[in-house]
Amino acid sequence: MRWALVKVCLAVTVMVVVAFAVPLGLVIREMARDRAFSNAEREAAAVAPALSITTDRDQLERVVASAGSDAGMAVHIPASGDEAAVDLGRQRAAADDIATVRRLGRASTTEVAGGSTLLQPVALSSGEIAVVEVYVPEAEVTNGLTTAWAVLAAVGLALIVGSVAVADRLGVRMVRPAQRLVEGAHELGEGKLGARVPEEGPNELRLAAVAFNSMADQVVQLLANERELAADLSHRLRTPLTVLRLNAASLGDGPAAEQTRAAVAQLEREVDTIIRTAREAKPQTVAAGPGAGCDAAEVVRERMAFWSALAEDEGRKVRVAGVDRPVRIPVARADLAAALDALLGNVFRHTVEGTAFAVDVHNGEDAVIVLVSDAGPGITDPEAAMARGRGSGSAGSTGLGLDIVRQLAESTGGDVRIGSSVLGGTEVRIWIQLDARAPVRRGHRGSVRRRRPGRLVSTFNRPRSLP
Repeated sequence: MRWALVKVCLAVTVMVVVAFAVPLGLVIREMARDRAFSNAEREAAAVAPALSITTDRDQLERVVASAGSDAGMAVHIPASGDEAAVDLGRQRAAADDIATVRRLGRASTTEVAGGSTLLQPVALSSGEIAVVEVYVPEAEVTNGLTTAWAVLAAVGLALIVGSVAVADRLGVRMVRPAQRLVEGAHELGEGKLGARVPEEGPNELRLAAVAFNSMADQVVQLLANERELAADLSHRLRTPLTVLRLNAASLGDGPAAEQTRAAVAQLEREVDTIIRTAREAKPQTVAAGPGAGCDAAEVVRERMAFWSALAEDEGRKVRVAGVDRPVRIPVARADLAAALDALLGNVFRHTVEGTAFAVDVHNGEDAVIVLVSDAGPGITDPEAAMARGRGSGSAGSTGLGLDIVRQLAESTGGDVRIGSSVLGGTEVRIWIQLDARAPVRRGHRGSVRRRRPGRLVSTFNRPRSLP
């Protein structure tokens, strides 16, 4: 917008300068020409009184010399009676032009080599018409013209530069509030809820800034209300959790009792975390910096140790692969654990007892893939299951688990896809991008390949077997 305004102002100023400078330049040239011929007329007028008195050659030569223009002046006196024609000085004009001036009795100018001549008729005492010829060089006609044009061009250039400077200042005054409005919108979109825009600039932009600040205040208020509601709802779970904890304490010893008590303790910790997070005063959305994240292999081992006990009770075969060495990812430990619990919880919730499942971790150069597969009935409509908040369509499915997984993957620039596993059921692939600034190119649905040939990360159709 700023440069557009400068360009418009520049174009208008150039047109105005050209419209005035060109005619003014022509007028200056004509003035210089008129000045040169006016001087020639004065020189010719200085000789006219002498011609009206005498036609003596010697006397006329002295008069011409006294005029100071003997090198550029000529006098042509026609023959009269016994007197022969007299020609003083160098004749530059054509004889026909001199004869025409003598016949018409009117001054005239004519072009000659190197300039022009003024032919001035003068009446003699004998009644004849003499012609005074004054030579006007081209240099005299253009004397001072170059300087005048240079000054005119400098003035025009100064006007153009000044107008561009003024337009630039006006553009800055208009554009800067718009830029601040854009920056404020970006900051608010990035989660910086304290972003506000100065209410300054033109009236329209000032009104836009007022509306933006009002909208930001409403967003902060809505988020605060939402946090309080989440905290209140989470706090209401403490009573039934207390009952569960007491009941779990009375179950005695045994794997099932220990699992129940561990699950209740984990649930209490999650509720406490929700309450603390919801009560935070200024939530911010901040990308993970260098060194942030967790070891995906360690988190997978930890969560599989928890779920394997329940799998053993239900007679499920479990396989874990790719967790024998550290796998760093730019994801918080709690977020990855929540995503794995959501997927593994779906396996236990939506498949019958005895159904096998597996968790594979593939560590690539710029991405990490976590595959959770099972031997259950599968998902009939994967696209519907991936639709935010719809679920798979089965009883008890809300889609919130897959939504948690999706948010985790998309926060790194990755994605989540659902396919069919070789176990015969569902396979959920979590693509975690290690560098969100340079996302890799993904292949067709159901397969993911590395950029470099020969470095296959994973495919949905890759054979797998349970131990």
